[in-house]
Amino acid sequence: MAKRDYYEVLGVSRDVDPKTLKSAYRKLARELHPDRNPDPAAEDAFKEATEAYQVLSDPEKRSTYDRFGHAGVEGQGFIDPADIFGGLQDMLGDFFGGFRRRRPDAPSRGANVRTAIELELFEALHGVTREIELRHAQPCDSCEGTGADGGAFDSCQRCNGMGRLAVRRGAFVVQVDCPDCDGQGRTPKSPCGACEGSGQTISDRKVQVEIPGGVDHGDTLRVQGEGQSGIRGGPPGHLLVDLRVHPHPQFTRNGDDLVHPLHLSFPQAALGARVAVPGLRESDDGYELIVPPGIQPGETLIIEGEGAPRRRGRGRGDVVCVVQVDVPRDLSPRAKELIEELAQSFGG
Repeated sequence: MAKRDYYEVLGVSRDVDPKTLKSAYRKLARELHPDRNPDPAAEDAFKEATEAYQVLSDPEKRSTYDRFGHAGVEGQGFIDPADIFGGLQDMLGDFFGGFRRRRPDAPSRGANVRTAIELELFEALHGVTREIELRHAQPCDSCEGTGADGGAFDSCQRCNGMGRLAVRRGAFVVQVDCPDCDGQGRTPKSPCGACEGSGQTISDRKVQVEIPGGVDHGDTLRVQGEGQSGIRGGPPGHLLVDLRVHPHPQFTRNGDDLVHPLHLSFPQAALGARVAVPGLRESDDGYELIVPPGIQPGETLIIEGEGAPRRRGRGRGDVVCVVQVDVPRDLSPRAKELIEELAQSFGG
């Protein structure tokens, strides 16, 4: 399914300013966050909105997206949606009116960063070390992620330094983060020159990732401490690596087993034969398999212990060879005569 336009996802115009963009995203995120919205479709919508915001809130990524669309930002590391908010406690506090003042100078853990790696089946089965290139936002070193030049702040005039505002929603009055100071209760006296007040800069770096043998398509690896740097001495986030395994021309993964279509001619199926089966171990010439006479299409022959490493328990799965009897399309006149004679011997 084609991705929707990021501006359409957030419900904003293409010339939207950063403040309005952030407000639109926060509104959507509060409505769709899985901790508050039990609808299964809400989680996908939340991830879609988060991905859109992470691109459009970054000036460089937004410029690339405006020029080239989704193709221009494919494969770049995205911050994990779970780190955009302070978790369930903050979300419920916003909705039900709870008040919890954030300490602006408190250490803060860095956000997780998510990226993807493509693997061949052989690499997924036996493991591999990959060096991946990451490009993502990092807290600005000059202002320690605050966005303030020299760390100088004024008390927020809109919320009088409280960081929260009372907002009426129907019959309820709830507390929400002040949009001017993002709940901090203070605003920079002047924006940091290094990051233009955003509190973040773009980081390009390379990371070695050890992928263990036995991983499968759709798995996610967590690399400890390789996400965004923490703020004010907080611990770094983690790197989340989504694994995508390419289809193999001769094997299909089925849990711990590898399924192989075993193509036989009619004489091989009828009379039995010794056939070669390709292998997926390193420096492996494959296996010799004995086909019993009279084997039928759809029957299986098992090579035990030569599949994928078991995800639960020790050992490996099996290679399951599924018999397929190939019928020739073009026959010589002599071959036709022989088959006709054979058919008569079968009584048909």
